[in-house]
Amino acid sequence: MLDSLTIGLTGLVVLVALIAIRIPIAYAMLVVGGVGTALLNGWPIVLSQLKDLAYAQFSTYDLSVVPLFVLMGAIASRTGLSADLFRAANAWLGWMRGGVAMAAIAACAGFGAVCGSSLATASTMGRVALPELKRYRYSNRLATGTIAAGGVLGILIPPSVVLIIYAIIVEANVVTMFMAALLPGVIAVVFFILTILAYTTLVPGSGPAGTRAERSELIASTLNIFPVLVVFIAVIGGLYFGLFNPTPAAAVGVVMVALIAVLRRKLTLVETREALLETARTTGMVFLILLGAELLKIFMARGGVPQAMAEMMANSGLAPMTTLIVLLAALILLGCLMDSLSMILLVIPFFWPVLVEINGGDYAAAAQSPFGLTTEELKIWFGILALIVVELGLITPPVGMNVFIISAQAQDVPMRDTFIGVMPFFVAELIRVALLLAVPGIVFVLPRLLGG
Repeated sequence: MLDSLTIGLTGLVVLVALIAIRIPIAYAMLVVGGVGTALLNGWPIVLSQLKDLAYAQFSTYDLSVVPLFVLMGAIASRTGLSADLFRAANAWLGWMRGGVAMAAIAACAGFGAVCGSSLATASTMGRVALPELKRYRYSNRLATGTIAAGGVLGILIPPSVVLIIYAIIVEANVVTMFMAALLPGVIAVVFFILTILAYTTLVPGSGPAGTRAERSELIASTLNIFPVLVVFIAVIGGLYFGLFNPTPAAAVGVVMVALIAVLRRKLTLVETREALLETARTTGMVFLILLGAELLKIFMARGGVPQAMAEMMANSGLAPMTTLIVLLAALILLGCLMDSLSMILLVIPFFWPVLVEINGGDYAAAAQSPFGLTTEELKIWFGILALIVVELGLITPPVGMNVFIISAQAQDVPMRDTFIGVMPFFVAELIRVALLLAVPGIVFVLPRLLGG
């Protein structure tokens, strides 16, 4: 008879095979977790777990923030805020060489701050910015690559649903994660703008300068983005300064974005219905994946797979930093096969015990850690690194969901050109990862400054 570890490892292989043949990740995890647990403990245990897990998972107060932030993003994408952000950024930056592309990156960052979704950011900004990039005769590769890459900013710049899910998995403080994510997100914007500057310098004619805006246009376009600043300051500022917790913050954000939409006469009954349906579909998908991930996690724990992986990596002789780089590289590769949320839910329960083991255990002090970090600090640092490399999966073939979205909007541009166009931004992201690996303190600037 097979031992529990063999059953667990076999289940892992079957899971990878199911994902490879494009079985939805939630169903793949439910099937492997359910059948695996049945082999170890019997079907009555599986049925009991499904009943208990469904209630325990979906009634958690921490998860109530997910549908609220999703609803906030769904309403924001229907208010015209994205167009206002792009116009303002273009007024300030468009006169430069590559300036319209830089404006698209800045607008993606601003919209990501009220949306929290990479796919929604790429889709919305694609509709707004692509026509302008084409009007100024930007190269197809730079135009589509910029929007696809800019979309990934939505996953890291708070608020971010994926960041919340990661915090729940490793039992980190959501507010502290939001604090830690902001500075790396700003660095990403700077790196992307520098990438555009370098690209247009090396490839003359790829990003012609636009027209310089009049002072009146600068003032008017800047005033138009005032509502976005108010929402961001209210939600994120309120979190950072302890005025409220994530769920009330999300509720405040929903009310404020809805109020903006009503005042702009953008939130019709049809738009409201579509926003609510989008929220229901997205939340249902997230919660089903959560249920599958929890059942799979229990099966793998009973099979001893995470513990075996942790012991194997700890005894491999690899340096701790090398082990971390291997794990991050694995995340990039997995990003070619699945979406960011599924990857976080599937992989982090395996990778996190490995890092805890090589860091010195659950209660490791900074002086004992090979990374110079306590376990709580390691949660934050690894979370930011993991989300950055998860971002890369959104622009990495063969899946590259952001690339597929932009290609659907720019049907005259071959998908191959879009993938080539995102490669300079891919390199910029790798440089950002290297910077955060070399200087972990960057992640902790805001948490330490604000007492997170």
